[in-house]
Amino acid sequence: MLTILGFTMIATFLVLIMLKKMSPIAALVLIPALFCVFVGKGAHLGDYVIDGVTSLAPTAAMLMFAIVYFGVMIDVGLFDPIVRGILRFCKADPLRIVVGTAVLAAIVSLDGDGSTTFMITVSAMYPLYKRLKMSLVVMTGVAAMANGVMNTLPWGGPTARAATALKLDASDIFVPMIPALAVGLVFVIALAYVLGRRERTRLGVLTLDDVLVEEKPAGSETVLVGAGAEKTPRNGSTTGTGPVTSPAPGGGSGSGTDADRPQPPSDEAPDRTPDETPDGDFQGLDPHRATLRPKLYWFNALLTVVLLTAMIMELLPIPVLFLLGAATALTVNFPHMPDQKARIGAHAENVLNVSGMVFAAAVFTGVLQGTGMVDHMAEWLVANIPDGMGPHMAFVTGVLSIPLTYFMSNDGFYFGIVPVLAEAGAAHGVSPLEIARASLVGQPLHMSSPLVPAVYVLVGMAKVEFGDHTRFVVKWAALTSLVVLGAGILFGIV
Repeated sequence: MLTILGFTMIATFLVLIMLKKMSPIAALVLIPALFCVFVGKGAHLGDYVIDGVTSLAPTAAMLMFAIVYFGVMIDVGLFDPIVRGILRFCKADPLRIVVGTAVLAAIVSLDGDGSTTFMITVSAMYPLYKRLKMSLVVMTGVAAMANGVMNTLPWGGPTARAATALKLDASDIFVPMIPALAVGLVFVIALAYVLGRRERTRLGVLTLDDVLVEEKPAGSETVLVGAGAEKTPRNGSTTGTGPVTSPAPGGGSGSGTDADRPQPPSDEAPDRTPDETPDGDFQGLDPHRATLRPKLYWFNALLTVVLLTAMIMELLPIPVLFLLGAATALTVNFPHMPDQKARIGAHAENVLNVSGMVFAAAVFTGVLQGTGMVDHMAEWLVANIPDGMGPHMAFVTGVLSIPLTYFMSNDGFYFGIVPVLAEAGAAHGVSPLEIARASLVGQPLHMSSPLVPAVYVLVGMAKVEFGDHTRFVVKWAALTSLVVLGAGILFGIV
């Protein structure tokens, strides 16, 4: 009974948010509360929620101060050279921008923290996607998949958990998996190329000057200025000359150009949310904004490098590091109290949205764990593995890791399920190392799980609905995981 209710609860949650019948926060809270009553444990709901909140409180604190820290770094101009460099390299070509998103996310993922990766990637790429009116779910999907592959680094979490659960050396698990993971990363970049070509076909190719933004003194509208400002679609025709004025909220295009563009495919999110304005789209990287601190650029760069290095070396807990980093960044860059309050207020919406999502997710995970639904679901899956698959338990583990790491936390999967799978495999001569390596292949999909706090940073900063992101990314992320598994089998790793 608990097994059926567990799967039903998860399916209900996913369907409601993908159909946009409920907001993610409401669904994360109300659906598990309702199912907790169905299970007959409504009297214990408070205990389950408190347990879930307690376990995720450090994560929420980390995200709060990380958002403030990187928000301040964006304000003071730390990432402006990166944005300008990427813009010049991509040459306003949607194909190059999507591929650049995958490469940037993979590189930044070397720090081992998904939240940091998404903050930096979205900060750098979001203005480009908005200026070119590219699909934002392409950005979030590609970034999540690239980070998912790189999340298998020994200091990223899953590998360390697998090593701890099976009493193995992390390097023995990770190093042999490098070829398969490399194939997975190449596949993500190739997928980014395909998605980028689709965006290029939809939008055409612009010149670099077409996307240089000039703010009017009155701040009433944003004008894209270029040499003739001609926009050349893929078919070679031009669609007007002169400055191209961005459309007003809820209205049409100032020149008619945007109105003639094909609409995004049905599985992509709209390029602008209803409450956004053109000014708001580009204000964050205005080259003349008052918050820039060019004289402190190298201090801020050094502070960021030190912070990320300390995080990788685990000198202090990550929440403490970001708390110290945010306080230092605010004090040095904005020594006057009113300025500090203004910067905190400017990022308060992101902080509230993300931390609210994390605590709402704590209700979901708390009920799943507290009622025992997640344990019954896992036991049911393991019990239904055919006996004939015993000698192929590594393959079975790889396949199971894809849905299980999406529906469960990494802790629940690696400490609760992987040891059981390893025991079943050992009875048929399958090495625990093979089981451990196979357990990593589900990470590209795991990074878009509603139980992963970092994904709320990604969709929140990108202003993408979680349901839109889920609907777009699940199929591609699952395919990426299968590619990693196939490469592991082909190379004899699993």
